[in-house]
Amino acid sequence: MAELQSIKTRFGIIGNYPVLNRALQKAIQVAPTDISVLVMGESGVGKEYIPKIIHSESRRKHQPYIVVNCGAIPEGTIDSELFGHEKGAFTGATSTRKGYFEVADGGTIFLDEVGELPVQTQVRLLRVLESGEFMKVGSSQVQKTNVRIVAATNVNMLNAINNGRFREDLYYRLNTVQIDMPALRERKGDVHLLFRKFAIDFAEKYRMPELVLTNDAVNYLENYAFPGNVRQLRNLVEQMTVVEQERTVNSQKLAEYIPIQSQLPAVIQKGGGVTPNEFHSEREIMYKILFDMRNDLNDLKSLTSELIKNRGNGDLSHQEKNLINRVFTPEAQAQNPNSLLYFENKKQNSYQGSSIISDTDENYDDVEDIEIEETKADSLSLQNNERELIVKALDKHKGRRNKAADELGISQRTLYRKIKQYNLED
Repeated sequence: MAELQSIKTRFGIIGNYPVLNRALQKAIQVAPTDISVLVMGESGVGKEYIPKIIHSESRRKHQPYIVVNCGAIPEGTIDSELFGHEKGAFTGATSTRKGYFEVADGGTIFLDEVGELPVQTQVRLLRVLESGEFMKVGSSQVQKTNVRIVAATNVNMLNAINNGRFREDLYYRLNTVQIDMPALRERKGDVHLLFRKFAIDFAEKYRMPELVLTNDAVNYLENYAFPGNVRQLRNLVEQMTVVEQERTVNSQKLAEYIPIQSQLPAVIQKGGGVTPNEFHSEREIMYKILFDMRNDLNDLKSLTSELIKNRGNGDLSHQEKNLINRVFTPEAQAQNPNSLLYFENKKQNSYQGSSIISDTDENYDDVEDIEIEETKADSLSLQNNERELIVKALDKHKGRRNKAADELGISQRTLYRKIKQYNLED
């Protein structure tokens, strides 16, 4: 425990959350070895501290430590950056250049955002991990290097593997030991400690009085999701230190700085994990909304057609009652003449007034459903995306149609019809 506290003090790490302590402890344990480590966590959680700890506690601590941001190097030059190149290997290569793996020989390389590496570069990196060998761009001579590789990513690696964006064999070579850094929203007890640490640091930096939180402000921060994690909190404190005249901060003042969270619908997996089949893009979410609206419209069309054929008769079938309950909210049912609650009240009060559907002898058998005008291309695009959403939902719930129907917001009967329509039967 003393060693862990010493590491926190040396690197300025604040917090006592058990998962954070476990991550730091694992870093200390694997440091004396040469084993590859993969650090997982969201952007802004402080993944960069883990390779620093590993390098400083290893036998390589007096050798080079190089940080490479794989997402910031253009695809056309990343091989040259990592492995070097020979003179004349490509346009602009006016001299021979050493790559990071050659420069860091005997030391440690931290590959940040390793999930952004091009597939061709992943093949070269796999060879380095397996044999310690590499070739410069434009050279046929094999060189040896002895480096410790620590990688980090905020990408869902299993999803990237399934989509063909990351090699599975490289993933397992890098992920010999996995260290997970927790998100700030999971460390509610550490939020106030971090705020105080940043407030002291920036007060000293800008020679201004320290910011102090009220009790309601502490509660506000602890219940905020912090999508940007520790980095977002640090930037918030720095901004408020410079801008605010009043040094006591309450929840109302915090609300002016912390942006209102998006109200767009999102599919959130229970347990907070990320699965390869989640609906993660805004485009897919918007398609799902359109499909829900179209299903509601189809239900309304079906209900209206039945009501017209029944000529306003209040004796509804079980299916019609379900349609009414699904389409109309409880608040609207009492006032809407199409609602189930309205019909029930009508029966109880023996209400004999006129219905919204005139009770005439006209023949409505030839009433046609109203169709929304759309182009063939738009219709095909919607059908393809609808099919994709259904496949994802079924895969996610391992074929359990009741669960898939609940997630898609449709009835099991509608889902069964869609499965038949798109030939999704096993």
